[in-house]
Amino acid sequence: MEQRTNSPYPKLDRPVLAVIGILLVVSTILFVRSDRLRDFWYYQYEFKRMVADKFGAEKAKSVPSGLQQIWVRDLRHADRCVTCHQATAWKGFESAEEPWRTHPVEPLRTHPPERYGCTSCHGGQGWAVDVSEAHGQMAHWEEPLLGSELGEAYSLVDDKTALMQMNCNVCHRYDRETAGATAINTAKSLIKEKGCHACHVINSRGGTIGPDLTYVGDKAPEQYDYSRLSGQRTAFAWHVAHFKEPRALVSDTVMPNFHLTTREAQALAMLVLSWRREEVPAEYLHGAPRTDPRTPEEARAEEDMKTGPGAWFVKTGCFVCHSITAFGVRSPAQIGPDLSIAVEDVQARFGKTIDDFLANPTGTMSVVLSRQIILSKEQKAEAVKNLRAAFAEHQKQAAHK
Repeated sequence: MEQRTNSPYPKLDRPVLAVIGILLVVSTILFVRSDRLRDFWYYQYEFKRMVADKFGAEKAKSVPSGLQQIWVRDLRHADRCVTCHQATAWKGFESAEEPWRTHPVEPLRTHPPERYGCTSCHGGQGWAVDVSEAHGQMAHWEEPLLGSELGEAYSLVDDKTALMQMNCNVCHRYDRETAGATAINTAKSLIKEKGCHACHVINSRGGTIGPDLTYVGDKAPEQYDYSRLSGQRTAFAWHVAHFKEPRALVSDTVMPNFHLTTREAQALAMLVLSWRREEVPAEYLHGAPRTDPRTPEEARAEEDMKTGPGAWFVKTGCFVCHSITAFGVRSPAQIGPDLSIAVEDVQARFGKTIDDFLANPTGTMSVVLSRQIILSKEQKAEAVKNLRAAFAEHQKQAAHK
């Protein structure tokens, strides 16, 4: 009886299977070899040696080997940073080089790694196990390690590690002041001092002359226009340059030049890039304010300006650049002349009445009144009326001094 087989090529079965088996063995060997060449094996070996030298061979046995991971379920973070940074919670290696250095104790008291992970604060790519990938030094990875190396690259004026404060402010954005976040605290003071809310909505409050900045940190780097930017073409560099000289990057902007120092511009860039949408569980924000805080005095002063005799100037946005002291309206920016004396000031400077000037404005005001504060013929007449009322009040107050 003739023996039948299901294979159309019975003589090839064994050689094919043999080749497949050889390939599997070779690929396994190559995988094991490549795995043993990963950076973390050297770092783990060296850390065990350091522990043995300092605390003895028996203590060194407690140092884990192989891939290590922290899984933070609430934040959906998987961080393998501790695979190399094994000394994080060890005492005695405070002066060692990275990655064998003990983490400063104070931040870990309120931000334990098992609850916050590592990348929540430090940035970087938590899944990676090789240095360049873990630190985010690769194309298309938008969350690099916010350490001194990146700080050096950005030429930070003060603390080269200050970029990490951007991640701190994701949770602490509504704090007036956050311990340890010097740059962010400086920027928050500048936001108030320069009156940025007058033109921009920030945290659901502010004017509409400029763009809403509440979540500007979510803007992708590719969305910025770098055509006028020299040097680094990054979102951080763009914001620093824009804060220092707005018209150098956006030619038709009406944003004033506040003559900020490099330190101040860098601090503000960190702050705006920290304004991102992040789903942070409520328990992580225990004790932190949930809205942009204002003191009763600030709220009352703001309400007085909106409802008092100078309310028209506030409503139209004129007060962004100009104070109207006769009506108790203080400009947050104060870059233009006091409109309380505009009636005589315009006549002296331009040789025109206030009526004629508003009908045919020149200089900066021609740009503002054509692009930002567009007034109808009736509204211009109302503007003249309010300006004359402000001047009359100014003269009255001057007479009683």
